[in-house]
Amino acid sequence: MVAFGTSGLRGLATDLLSGPGYVHVSAFAAHLAEAGRAARGCAVFVGSDRRDSSPELTRQTLAALAAAGFAPVYCGVLPTPALAFHAMSLQAPAVMVTGSHIPADRNGLKFYRPDGEIDKADERAIAALAAAAPAAVPARLAALPAPDAAARDRYAARYRAAFPSPILRARRVGLWRHSSVAADLLAGLLAGLGAEVVELGASDGFVAVDTEAIDAATAERLAHWSRRHRLDAIVSTDGDGDRPLLADETGRIVRGDALGLVAARLLEADAVVTPVSSNPGIDDRFGFAVIRTRVGSPFVLEGMDTAASRGFTRVLGFEANGGLLLGSAVDLGAARLDALPTRDSVLPLLCAFAAAGAHGLPLSKLFDDLALPACVSGRVENFSRADSDRLMAALRASPDAVDGILGPIGTATRIDDIDGLRIHLDGGGMIHLRPSGNAPEMRCYAAAPTPERAAALLAAGLAAIERFPDTNETLCGAGQ
Repeated sequence: MVAFGTSGLRGLATDLLSGPGYVHVSAFAAHLAEAGRAARGCAVFVGSDRRDSSPELTRQTLAALAAAGFAPVYCGVLPTPALAFHAMSLQAPAVMVTGSHIPADRNGLKFYRPDGEIDKADERAIAALAAAAPAAVPARLAALPAPDAAARDRYAARYRAAFPSPILRARRVGLWRHSSVAADLLAGLLAGLGAEVVELGASDGFVAVDTEAIDAATAERLAHWSRRHRLDAIVSTDGDGDRPLLADETGRIVRGDALGLVAARLLEADAVVTPVSSNPGIDDRFGFAVIRTRVGSPFVLEGMDTAASRGFTRVLGFEANGGLLLGSAVDLGAARLDALPTRDSVLPLLCAFAAAGAHGLPLSKLFDDLALPACVSGRVENFSRADSDRLMAALRASPDAVDGILGPIGTATRIDDIDGLRIHLDGGGMIHLRPSGNAPEMRCYAAAPTPERAAALLAAGLAAIERFPDTNETLCGAGQ
């Protein structure tokens, strides 16, 4: 099935390439024209990630835009925020061919209006146009044109100007390349900031890196690299370069919401918008108003618009995956950073290094000093949407089913369902279950005063999810 998820259109690559990808790009073009967002004949910038299916989907995307009367400009393999920033700077639309962090057999499309990411209303309009379109054999270009490097260059120049000092002088920084489209750009920026860059783990094939759910084997690999190479940090991103990954000098992975919090403080935000999946300890004690939303960048963008309408002038958003959305232009030293209201991986990474340097702290101490509750997250993959829906319905219908998740580890004191189900516990813990909006999997998040209790809550949640389809029962053991 091809459908819009938490950020963009997603589906199996074979499904997208058989017609729905082409049709949705055509529908996006029609929506731009019908809504008065862009006139036919104007440029639409197109980029892609490194998936095996991306070149073919890119050729179809370019062909669909040309057939709709637009002038597609191919920007090559580059980070999604680089493409978005370039297009917004020129007040033009854009399409990114990427499945972001989801498995290699899947892919997707991210659509941008001239003023930034499409919203949920745009998604509904595009989906309706696509559903009403006649079945079509997708057209494609015979070959991809030579890429225009202007988007990549503009994005790199943005951060060279904002961080002109060698804040990483005498630092050894590991760069986990895997198949990230941001690897080359990060290597250049880090070296320009004075770092000795140690390149790690390049891959010929696509590697699905979910910065919100790093598995134990990957975490140990990063820790091993940190010890072996005596590194001060390790950096990377997900596949399309809009979610950052940072490990401190001990090899410990820094959670994306903590990374966003450090960036918000350095940039002196007066309002922060973040989903309910972010650390519950992020609140107004840090000196800014906090608005919580459902999970997904379109909801964060809506929250940022709300914050601006309330008179806040330095608004940013971030997600538990670390992607930072800059809703307002901000001054950083002598430089001015224009707004970039889409997930960005580079800005939060550079903010962390700048903040650590300004306070003379190693990264581990910088983040420990935030004194946030311990948070962990995980997922159960290959968990069908039908099972996800049955699970959530069972939990909402029966208090006993909620108790079945908790077992001996806590008693529910409050439950909310802003997005999925968040179960608040006596003793200060919280467990949050929600179906993924991007892939057939269930997400589980846990927060508690101590890492041990957070880990116990996460283990209980994941075990309950895994039991559910096999037993075909509610989690308390009663029949459906």
